[in-house]
Amino acid sequence: MAYPIDLDPDGTRLPVRFDGTSNGEFLPLRTTGRQRAANALAHVNASENARRLGIGRRAFLTSAMGAATVLAACNRVNPNSGGNFVLERDAALDPAAAARTLGGDEFIFDVQLHTVDPKGPWTKGAAGEQWRAALGQAFAQAEKCQAGEYDCYSAQSLVKEVFLDSDTDAGVVSALFGTDEGNPTPIAYAAQARDLIQSIGGGKHRALIHGGVLPNLPGEIDAMAWKAGHKISAWKLYPQWGPDGVGYALDGELAGRVFEQARKLGVRTFAVHKGVSLYGMREELSSPREMGVAAKANPDLTFLVYHSGFQPGAREGAFDPAGGGVDRLIKAHREAGFRKNEGNLYAELGSTWRYFMSRPDEAAHVLGKLLATFGEDRIVWGTDSIWYGSPQDQIQAFRAFEIRPEYQEKYGYPALDAVAKRKIFGLNAARVYGLDLAAIRTAELDETRMAYRANPNPSFRTFGPETRRQFLALHGEHGGRPG
Repeated sequence: MAYPIDLDPDGTRLPVRFDGTSNGEFLPLRTTGRQRAANALAHVNASENARRLGIGRRAFLTSAMGAATVLAACNRVNPNSGGNFVLERDAALDPAAAARTLGGDEFIFDVQLHTVDPKGPWTKGAAGEQWRAALGQAFAQAEKCQAGEYDCYSAQSLVKEVFLDSDTDAGVVSALFGTDEGNPTPIAYAAQARDLIQSIGGGKHRALIHGGVLPNLPGEIDAMAWKAGHKISAWKLYPQWGPDGVGYALDGELAGRVFEQARKLGVRTFAVHKGVSLYGMREELSSPREMGVAAKANPDLTFLVYHSGFQPGAREGAFDPAGGGVDRLIKAHREAGFRKNEGNLYAELGSTWRYFMSRPDEAAHVLGKLLATFGEDRIVWGTDSIWYGSPQDQIQAFRAFEIRPEYQEKYGYPALDAVAKRKIFGLNAARVYGLDLAAIRTAELDETRMAYRANPNPSFRTFGPETRRQFLALHGEHGGRPG
């Protein structure tokens, strides 16, 4: 397989990215003073460390020492946070120390991945005009894909960025907005992407796919039947979206019809976008307020709350019953009477961890609240890649992160220990989807990775919009339809 080439010979890009990049569903935020300070310090230290080791800057940054250097800089500029990255003393200069700190053998199952058919029907004709403009203007930005092409979002790019440049073992190709006509990720292409991912290393069920459902469009509930025929593993819902800007609630009649159809089709897992209010849509329908009620009323279904209800720009602290962001999901869980580590309601970390990993104090509160309420058995790993490029930086940062003992004692947060991390990284979602880990973790994938990593070429790129202008171009061109 030929993988896209994206050289950065001078090492201008850091391997851990602290920025305001969006997944296309929220306005990119300006980097904070501490994010800018961490990036600046990391650049200086990377150059110095490479010089001390007598290697080029690019070679240094593509090693685990490069990632350790960035995380150490984040610690340095956030000295009094409730969370930090635990690094061995010489991790930024010793390859073995860096590997012990940031490496791991966890089973990593990413339940939120995205890809785009670069040569599908949507690339020409009126049906895909809005999506072409959106991806071309807001995501591609010329340097990310070649002009007029979309290969940087292809299944081949997904394979490279996620399964070769990161330690991800399995994943779910999640659905984009809408009907198949004019959609950059029609369900047939998602199925092709699934097959391509399987081919790189064998392993039954290494890749799964979602079937998207927008029940407030005519015919969508009936269309669930042919989508199920593509061997989907779950349904993807965007309750805040509606053709007139008004969505629906998960505890209402329309959702009930979707649930009933899902039962008939034998696909009983739902990935529900909650939080990250879609630009221009009614914010209250982005709230996860009804998720506890919906899950309690449908105990035979499983609900994965994508983004865990977080809201970009809203500061996270100790739980506040009247608070926004993740607090809304915590409240919904508690009011429904769920117990820790029990029930059919799960919190998912796609975009959430990526957003907070450069805000270690808020990250400690977010993860602490989820662990204290949902428990380590009811949190699942997602990254929203390929919009953020390779998720390896998210993986490395999560491996090294701790909730400090002071916050555990003060707020009653459990420790984010190795056992909890293993469950969150993949074991919990594997249980939800019924995966056979032994059939997935094949020697074939290990050999493919070893061959690639003998001469790795990580891009360290993000593929989502990075500025307000880029985001508004995306929103304006396809009417705020979710990704």
